[in-house]
Amino acid sequence: MNIKELDKEYIAPTYARFPLTLVEGKGSLVYDDEGKEYIDMSTGIAVNTFGYSDAQWAGAVSAQLTKIQHTSNLYYSEPCARLAEQLCTRTGMKKVFFSNSGAEANECAIKVARKYAADKKGADYHVIVSLKNSFHGRTLTTLAATGQDTFHTDFTPLTPGFAYAEANNLDSVKQLLAENKVAGIIMEMVQGEGGVCPLTAEFVRGVEALAKEQDIVLIIDEVQTGNGRCGSLYAYMNFGISPDVVSTAKGLAGGLPLGATMLSEKVQNTLTAGLHGSTFGGNPVSCAGALNILGRIDDELLAGVRRKSEYLFSELNKIEGIHDVTGMGLMIGFATDVPAADYIAKCMEAGLLVIKAKNKIRLLPALNIPDSMLKKAVSIMREAAKI
Repeated sequence: MNIKELDKEYIAPTYARFPLTLVEGKGSLVYDDEGKEYIDMSTGIAVNTFGYSDAQWAGAVSAQLTKIQHTSNLYYSEPCARLAEQLCTRTGMKKVFFSNSGAEANECAIKVARKYAADKKGADYHVIVSLKNSFHGRTLTTLAATGQDTFHTDFTPLTPGFAYAEANNLDSVKQLLAENKVAGIIMEMVQGEGGVCPLTAEFVRGVEALAKEQDIVLIIDEVQTGNGRCGSLYAYMNFGISPDVVSTAKGLAGGLPLGATMLSEKVQNTLTAGLHGSTFGGNPVSCAGALNILGRIDDELLAGVRRKSEYLFSELNKIEGIHDVTGMGLMIGFATDVPAADYIAKCMEAGLLVIKAKNKIRLLPALNIPDSMLKKAVSIMREAAKI
């Protein structure tokens, strides 16, 4: 059997895969099993921060592989400690808990909020407010945190204790805070899976003010928006706020599984020995990759992300058949007159990989994608928009 047949025979049918087998890549180019070349504007859904087979990243990972590939969290590990130091130094956070994924990073954040509230106000303060149209993961608890009814139908009963406010509607948040004993508020600065929908600065700052007034733990989910994706190291930095907890994953380790939950001074000591853990969290190889990635997300790179973002927004808004261009940095969504599935297929045929977010097209290119490839990608997207 070929790869597609093997997949169909032996892998649980949870994915609606594109009819494409990727076998090799370099930078922002990737090749299928027939040797066809594609410009990748999806990067494994914002994971491959510097594209495929990045030499510096591969070198850092390979060097760690020849030392220690894994050690349990019963022992100290240099890459883990160094990465935590870098994350705290660059964000102002005080402590980090490492896990394997964004969902796990959010699980940890929710546990921190509930434990903090229980310690300060009592165990009945346990409700987590999230936003409608949000997405926070696929575990039972992070599905419950996700503010989309479509995710709440097949695995009930979900974890209780969640309430959903309207995004960009501060009165909606105020109402839920008045009606519930709230431990935390969780939100994405740009709702990625919800259609690449940014929050407004007024709303974000209003929520922060409410959280501070009522001593509610403010959690910012930076799983997709973080690690340079939105033109700053973390997207919340574009809003001038100071969260209590920040979760991230995806692009942090550049292609290896790693989640991080960063804790501010307010909650840094909420989790004590034995209250939380992870077998693979803080894996030395993943952390070595993340140290390389984080060390290269500097002011020059971020300026390039913002410049490329401006170019894409400008060009996409000029294309007939493309509208409702939204997002931040190199996390961009747009609607097309061509049905999304057909548009993606047309792009793929022309050598460009893009993905969906609801009914919109989503772009998540490597942060260092060359200008020449962006220009070619825009040309393909222009042609694909023609009916």
